[in-house]
Amino acid sequence: MVLKDIPAAARPREKLLTRGPAALADAELIALLLRTGLQGTSVLQLAQQLLDAFGGLQGLLQTSAADLKCIKGLGPAKRAEITAVMELARRSLSQQLAQRTVLSSPQQVKDFLRLQLAHEEHEVFAVMFLDVQNQLLQFESMFRGTLSQTSVYPREVVKRALALQASAVILAHNHPSGVAEPSRADEFLTQSLKQSLALIDVRVIDHVVVGADQAVSFAERGLL
Repeated sequence: MVLKDIPAAARPREKLLTRGPAALADAELIALLLRTGLQGTSVLQLAQQLLDAFGGLQGLLQTSAADLKCIKGLGPAKRAEITAVMELARRSLSQQLAQRTVLSSPQQVKDFLRLQLAHEEHEVFAVMFLDVQNQLLQFESMFRGTLSQTSVYPREVVKRALALQASAVILAHNHPSGVAEPSRADEFLTQSLKQSLALIDVRVIDHVVVGADQAVSFAERGLL
């Protein structure tokens, strides 16, 4: 079943144009991207299956193009469109963070980091480099490791902070296991980086650990 076969009053496109995007359920918004379903499966059912497979809209936004291959009926074109929307969400959030102090919206920072890191199958250590007003200069994934750990070199973080003339940083890494709880090794690494960066007068504002469905802030836990 394609969207044109759905009664006019129930078509997502018409609802969006007449009532606005907020009137649409998540599955209806996804259906607009998919446009067609499969034999025996309507486009709205396919959209809901997609959301169910990844734990809702938040989970879908954290998937990779490779992850989408597991959904029957998603060809290269549809996977590309969904991946493009996901990338637009990341870039939009990055631009918003670049235009304001990150300290004014800690939840937005965690949401941004989840979009960047939660879908990674291996551990990735990243850094948000901030200017003197705590606005985002650049986000960089600096080190990539295995399923359980990655090697982080403080001197490389220091060199990059100097190159970008950063005044502060927010550290971040993911736990591919899905559990965002910081480990003792995470705490030790945070203190090591904090000491190294202090030598060049760069502050560590936070260290965020990203899991499957949450992000844990060292600053909120009082671990800094």
